[in-house]
Amino acid sequence: MNWPNGIEARPLGKSDVEAWAVLAADVEKVDQDGVNLGVEELTEQLEAPGLDLARDTVALWADGRMVGFGMAGVSSAVVDVDRVRTEGAVHPEWRRQGLGTALVRWLIRRAQELHVDTHPEVPGVVAAGTISTNVGATTMFSGFGFEEVRYYIDMRRPLDQPVPEVPVADGFRVIPFELAYDDAVRQAHNEAFQDHWGSTPRDPETWANRTTGTRAFRGAQSYLAMDGETVAAYVLCYEYAASTAATGVRELYIGQVGTRRAYRGRGLARATLAKVLAEAAQAGYQRGGLGVDADNPTGALGLYEGLGFITHSKYINYSLPMPSDV
Repeated sequence: MNWPNGIEARPLGKSDVEAWAVLAADVEKVDQDGVNLGVEELTEQLEAPGLDLARDTVALWADGRMVGFGMAGVSSAVVDVDRVRTEGAVHPEWRRQGLGTALVRWLIRRAQELHVDTHPEVPGVVAAGTISTNVGATTMFSGFGFEEVRYYIDMRRPLDQPVPEVPVADGFRVIPFELAYDDAVRQAHNEAFQDHWGSTPRDPETWANRTTGTRAFRGAQSYLAMDGETVAAYVLCYEYAASTAATGVRELYIGQVGTRRAYRGRGLARATLAKVLAEAAQAGYQRGGLGVDADNPTGALGLYEGLGFITHSKYINYSLPMPSDV
């Protein structure tokens, strides 16, 4: 790969996470995408199942500091299309010097290789995303032929406002998350999201790495709607220390909300989410946050608006048909 003059490129390693965290904070100050990640969260990203640090990551250095990074990854399972996830960033001081263009080229090339190595039997695309206000990123993606394919909305709700009282449907109970139900929640999630765009089933290892096994997961603030011993619906929540430090606001982030198909239409997600919000306020959280697919087929956007969430920002998902040459 031909990188601009003065750039040293090498794979990301766990010894780099502190420098990576500094880069992430500098990027967030300019891009304002609401993503504040500390050393712990970034370390977990490097521990993702199937991630080959030597081949799937790159750190870009200049004058002794990290000025950019890139990462590509595949899912363990594919439903319809092999969407190879890519992410990356360039320090604001190094933008408009060709570094971002070179980084995207590297990501596309690595995505091609991953697709050929893992799921060549199905169509493949290179997946990327950015906040809609990042004009530089949106222009660059368009220039490479990426198309806008999906929109996600970041929503927030102050927790000093009253939470509506939502009764739980007869025959059900809402309980705090218990580790004993962890795999049952995973299976409920896989079922609830099997008709959701871009979703793939999560195996136990991926579930632990991305969901209930993360340092940010807050089991005490997560709740389950139960039909006897069956998980009917769930709300899983997270707290990011780096976000609190950066914003001064203690936010409970609602990462996953779902209802099993047989239990939809009974208000279980609404009742469970109302319980989460009420308990979060009591626990000292100042704000609730979440992200929702603008075209979610279950009407999730209306559910959240009905509970007082308002739109804060919009994210664009981009897709590039997988080039055939590697």
